[in-house]
Amino acid sequence: MSAPSPSLTGPAGGIRRRRRGPRTWLAALPLIVFTGLCFGLPLAALLHGAVTRTDPATGATALTGEHIERSLQGPYLGSLAGSVQLSALTAVIGSLAGLLIAQAIVTSRRQWLRGAALTASGVLANFGGVPLAFAFIATAGISGVLTQLAELDRLGWNLYSFTGLAVVYLYFLTPLMVLVIVPALDGLRPQWREAAQNTGASSWQYWRMVALPVLAPSLLGGFVLLFGSAFAAHATAAALVGGSVPLVTLKIADALSGNVLVGQENVALALSLDMIVIAGLVMAVYLPLQRRSARWLR
Repeated sequence: MSAPSPSLTGPAGGIRRRRRGPRTWLAALPLIVFTGLCFGLPLAALLHGAVTRTDPATGATALTGEHIERSLQGPYLGSLAGSVQLSALTAVIGSLAGLLIAQAIVTSRRQWLRGAALTASGVLANFGGVPLAFAFIATAGISGVLTQLAELDRLGWNLYSFTGLAVVYLYFLTPLMVLVIVPALDGLRPQWREAAQNTGASSWQYWRMVALPVLAPSLLGGFVLLFGSAFAAHATAAALVGGSVPLVTLKIADALSGNVLVGQENVALALSLDMIVIAGLVMAVYLPLQRRSARWLR
């Protein structure tokens, strides 16, 4: 074996680490500038509009909490609660369903099935918006093919309701969870299951005491991702239910376009700020747990 390079050896013959110069930061400078332009400026404009009020007569701008206060009252508060309920429900169901499907994919011995399932999940996870709403209207709407064949209307099925919207959201949230949790399941070492079996543990005990605690941060991370995707979804809900289901994204669109009341643009910005705060609280729970599990799934 050749000796270490003189430039990497210290005075005592040991290997020293090469110091990183300022060029490392220069390489990341384009990303920092891009992030600042695409996220920093819109966030600053949103925050400014949410906490300021401009006098139409004089043009003077003053700080105010009126917009944030109005965003937490009446129908605006109801839309926030509706979005949180819908996002939490679909995220929980999508996480559980995605975990079961991902476990079936990982334990399958057929590589073609794994490849086909992951490819289909990648396609379905990005299939949303107006095309998804139209597909469900043609399939499970009032005059949809499935509704007519299975007579779902007699069972009380209504696509244009909270339940119907949740089913539509699960169509793209569940495949997204599959893509997120499959790498974590691959990270479970076979030695852990063998050790549990050698000590007399059942399959349920292995999952309850070994696998699920290790997977818990990844599952929570998938839940956060699904929650955020459902919480920010707009086009699918707008095309499917309109204003029949109170959602914060629909309220923001109505306020910005002036469909209901004129001059509510600042309230829409305050609603957007409320969404950012809710998303930040969810992320604050996820990040510490993700750091704890990183050493187990390496």
